[in-house]
Amino acid sequence: MLSGNSSDSLAFLLVGIPGLAHLHRWVVIPFCLTYLVAMLGNCTILLVVRTYQRLHEPMYYFLAMLAITDLGLTLSTLPTVPHVFWFSAMEISFPVCLIQMFCIHAFSFMESSVLLAMAFDRYMAICYPLRYSSILTPSRIAKVGLAIICRCTMTLFPLICLLTQLSFCRSHVLSHSYCLHQDMIRLACTNTTLNSLYGLTLVLLIVILDPVLITVSYIMIIKTVLGIASREAQAKALNTCVSHFSAVLIFYVPMVGLSIIHRYGKNAAPITHVLMANIYLFVPPVLNPIIYSMQTKHIRQGVVRLLCQSLAWPSPGQQPWSH
Repeated sequence: MLSGNSSDSLAFLLVGIPGLAHLHRWVVIPFCLTYLVAMLGNCTILLVVRTYQRLHEPMYYFLAMLAITDLGLTLSTLPTVPHVFWFSAMEISFPVCLIQMFCIHAFSFMESSVLLAMAFDRYMAICYPLRYSSILTPSRIAKVGLAIICRCTMTLFPLICLLTQLSFCRSHVLSHSYCLHQDMIRLACTNTTLNSLYGLTLVLLIVILDPVLITVSYIMIIKTVLGIASREAQAKALNTCVSHFSAVLIFYVPMVGLSIIHRYGKNAAPITHVLMANIYLFVPPVLNPIIYSMQTKHIRQGVVRLLCQSLAWPSPGQQPWSH
């Protein structure tokens, strides 16, 4: 039995895709392409927002925050996934596993919080357009970003402390090629009731509360849009929410599916757990930049300018952006 006192010598074993061990060298190729697309896409969004003065607005500041959290989520799994699939390096020490688990869950919670902030941004822009700029000032947006970081990191520290007090005397084989809290407590041989209750509390405060508040904001948005007489104005207002609503769906649907499988799908095939976890962690960072580049005209124009290596801002008399 290895308790919290001997955690420095404790190690876990990561796994790839059950039943496809002979194909791991080939499976690593799409994973590497996923990492490349995610990092390239989100870095491009950050560069576009930073470069063009026209994008120095609340909506795009929040989009930059989303890109940063997506980069963090992508980089959290990078140290272990290629090693598992390419080098068959399965072993990971307990402290390193804790750090990776902390980063994955912290950036995941941050993404949820940023999506909530973006929903509030759309609510203010559509429901209170005259007060929009005066309320969402750059300083307040910076405070929102700081609050998101504090909310999603400080709440995870007790979870880390609780994990260090557990004893692991069962199999040390995890279910994924990275460390997740649900996966680690499953291997504990001591009482994990407190860990589970605190984990459930975090789920209720973030994973459940955030989408509920996002839903409320969209109800208010739709109510306001229906009160607009012009059909064209209605379509224009709703069109500004399409990208954000898509980002909400591709983030929360896999997260909810993974949570359900971990809690109630004990008899499900192991590959189901792996597939849902990979969709949850890898799909949003890849799709978010693509969605915003396709749906947001200003971002699309900025990306085209970067691709054409035209970083010089045009003279004041020119009007490159259509409003």
